[in-house]
Amino acid sequence: MKKVYPGDFKITSKVNLDEISTKFDLEVEKKKVKKAMVSTREELGEWQDKLYAHGKYAVLVCLQGIDTAGKDSLIREVFKDFNTRGVVVHSFKVPNSLELKHDYLWRHYIALPARGKFGVFNRTHYENVLVTRVHPEYLLNENLPEVKSPEDITEEFWEKRYEQIRNFEKHIVDNGTIVFKFFLHISKEEQRKRLLRRLNKPNKNWKFSPGDLEERKLWKTYRKYYQEAINKTSTEKAPWYVIPSDSKSTARYLVAKILYEELIKYEDVKEPELAPEIFKKLEEYIEELKKE
Repeated sequence: MKKVYPGDFKITSKVNLDEISTKFDLEVEKKKVKKAMVSTREELGEWQDKLYAHGKYAVLVCLQGIDTAGKDSLIREVFKDFNTRGVVVHSFKVPNSLELKHDYLWRHYIALPARGKFGVFNRTHYENVLVTRVHPEYLLNENLPEVKSPEDITEEFWEKRYEQIRNFEKHIVDNGTIVFKFFLHISKEEQRKRLLRRLNKPNKNWKFSPGDLEERKLWKTYRKYYQEAINKTSTEKAPWYVIPSDSKSTARYLVAKILYEELIKYEDVKEPELAPEIFKKLEEYIEELKKE
């Protein structure tokens, strides 16, 4: 099986998404990819147990991708072997009335994982420079003092948002949160096939909305702003990883493997040792229980 190097997917300089393949050949048959996936997610689950016991770091996994990119199923498969008390998933939809009374980062900030836990954002704070960039009229719902019409939204406005997002991520990293940002990169043709499957399967077509086709017509616009967001906000402390995702099984494995390979670099994450006074009497406690 082809070795996966996280650095091959990490964005460290400006990229053109059109020049990055949506496919990645692991050079083995699909059942072996699934087997490797099981092994990797078990290792991740064991590391999560140590993280929970250690209690000094949190891990935030951000997933972005155009509709049908496979975010939901990836979450289900990658985190299947986690202790449920150690991982929390948040799916961010259209902001509700309470959320709109706060700044756009508020609902993401209060959803951050506690130390010792994983947090997974299914769609993220980046929607605020993606969907609103494609549909600037949505910003009027935020009731911002300086925005009275879409014409008031300038390039300077978006630059300020990128800066705010970079500062937000720097702040949480500096306070113990390890941040991963994954863009699930699929081709337009693959999206077409997935939308057709969604329509043809009775147990899946509830996911379909006519709006999916309207958004698909904006493919190039979305791609432009995804590329800009990645280029403006992939930093050393909070890097983006572009994951070839035309194959869902490959994408899941790549995300799991990158998470594991990067997290084991935190060698200080270990289970706490027993207090000396308890350790000294460990054999006594064992014998006491054996005699019951």
